[in-house]
Amino acid sequence: MMEAGAVKRVAVLGAGTIGGSWVAWFLARGMQVTVWDPRAEAADFVRRYVADAWPAMARLGMTADASADAWRFCATAEEAVGDAEFVQENAPERLATKRELYARLDPVMPADTVLASSTSGLIMSEMQAGLRSRARFVVGHPFNPPHLIPLVEVVGGRETSPEVVAWCLDFYRHIGKRPIHIRKEAPGHLANRLQAALWREAVNAVVSGLASVEDVDTAISAGPGLRWAVMGPHMTFHLGGGEGGITHMLGQFKPAFEAWWESMTTPELSEETCRRIVDGVAEEASGRPISELVRERDELLLPLLELVSKRLQ
Repeated sequence: MMEAGAVKRVAVLGAGTIGGSWVAWFLARGMQVTVWDPRAEAADFVRRYVADAWPAMARLGMTADASADAWRFCATAEEAVGDAEFVQENAPERLATKRELYARLDPVMPADTVLASSTSGLIMSEMQAGLRSRARFVVGHPFNPPHLIPLVEVVGGRETSPEVVAWCLDFYRHIGKRPIHIRKEAPGHLANRLQAALWREAVNAVVSGLASVEDVDTAISAGPGLRWAVMGPHMTFHLGGGEGGITHMLGQFKPAFEAWWESMTTPELSEETCRRIVDGVAEEASGRPISELVRERDELLLPLLELVSKRLQ
């Protein structure tokens, strides 16, 4: 494999919200990008997405030596990966779909090229099985939107080469991401499992009548969510222990946490529960369309990213 820092040609397969965001990020890092998506409207979507994302990335200082036009749309996935030095795959989250795509790419992908899947929860061992180039297939799961959120989860499958995992971690670091190595496969990887655990209790709070949807969201966004933007739960609790740190925190609060965990249950996402969540979200959104909420999110994310950029480097 070539040096991770020398990659200049990247293929993006699947150009929905995640794929379009990846295109913007790779372009902002000065790369040439080939794009493929079977949808007829995909090229226009990518063009709009890059144009909308570019000012935010420029504000973060990422576009000085880059061109927003250094990409081309390809008629087939095989054409897109033909001379790619790295492939970021964003096909729909269905095992059969990804397996079919990989089977097409396997005989045509350049011999040293690594393919990373943006899958949010599928198992790479199941996706790569039987492929000639399976050792170079790895999970590279971003968080939405990838052109702003730095986290990437890197997970190797059973037949992924350890050298490929190390290379992928190095590649993402080189292009300004904050990759973490997930050391064994699990549905949902790590961050989505953490989100799922929190959302389980958030849904249960609504179902049990503990709080409204909006109050649950405020409990996070105006409380621990602010701290989590700076440091994770373990380090947050380390500070919560005062001078005694995490040792004191565990000594004092261990019985309380164990009691809280014991009282937690898993709600059923029944039709009634889903309706209550949907109605609660609609009330919280107050009629604002998704596009307006996305703009609000990104406008608030930008100064936050600027504030924590030193820690994210």
